[in-house]
Amino acid sequence: MKKENIILQYLKESKDYLSGEELSRRLGISRSAIWKNINSLRESGYVIESVTNRGYRILNSSDALTPTEIQSGLSTEAFGQTVSVFAEIDSTNEEAKRQAHKGAPHGAVFVAEQQNGGKGRLGRPWQSPPKSGLWFTVLLRPDAAPPQVSNLTLLAGLAVSRAIHSLTGCDAKIKWPNDIVIGSKKVCGILTEMTAEIDRVHFAVVGIGVNVNDEGFAEELKAKATSLRLETGAPVSRVLLLRQILKEFEALYQEYFVQGSSRWLQAYKESCVSLNRTVGATRGHEKIIGTAVDITGGGELVVQTGDGERIQINSGEVVVQGIYGQTPEA
Repeated sequence: MKKENIILQYLKESKDYLSGEELSRRLGISRSAIWKNINSLRESGYVIESVTNRGYRILNSSDALTPTEIQSGLSTEAFGQTVSVFAEIDSTNEEAKRQAHKGAPHGAVFVAEQQNGGKGRLGRPWQSPPKSGLWFTVLLRPDAAPPQVSNLTLLAGLAVSRAIHSLTGCDAKIKWPNDIVIGSKKVCGILTEMTAEIDRVHFAVVGIGVNVNDEGFAEELKAKATSLRLETGAPVSRVLLLRQILKEFEALYQEYFVQGSSRWLQAYKESCVSLNRTVGATRGHEKIIGTAVDITGGGELVVQTGDGERIQINSGEVVVQGIYGQTPEA
């Protein structure tokens, strides 16, 4: 075990301050080395108080994104059993794909404090500021054909909405297919990518970005974006949220891919704000306006036009009346 993890364990177990001298004696290293390890823990997000002639005391560790903290109390079989955390990276999806080609296991999780190349759907840039949001990717190796795996985005959306509600009480809903909203504003985006052949998926990566403790947004985003802190009025633990999302996601993954159940679909529909609203979409060069009336077992949104025609939409941009302040236009 790394020295800083041993120091962390001692600090968590202590009910009072631990002096540098005492830690030095227990670990058999210099007080200077203790100080360096303490600073390393602080850089990881741990809040450690130091008082002259008394020593060190840990004040708060709930928001430190480290493998040790994330896996402590994690109740999953595969999701998150392997965790990699980065201070800064191009994107967690890109890292997950790189590691997938090197043999990283099913359920491996890649977390970043900051992304400098994050992207959303349709190649749009995704802002990933440090210390406020939760940016991570889950690597999956489903034994399934590509059409079945396309529902991973919907499963992840349901998992995130459940986790947010469980942890904060916020009424988080899903805007088909990959946004989580509270009220009319976006709090989370999901991007699923896969590497596959015609009849076989080699792996899929599900990237999830949640606005957790943001206290404000740029002018161009204010009308469309929110955070859990803005909605609850208090800081939210990113570690606890990540654990809850992984727990919910693994349960839904097992239900769908292993048990072959479709129970999740009804739950998704009940949480989907796109249904029973006027929506606008583009299919090819054709603009479609109608009412979203259903979601198929394959994850397509069913839109009924004014003349009664039912059209299935499986991709592209969908504008939902009242969400993000948008109005569908013909």
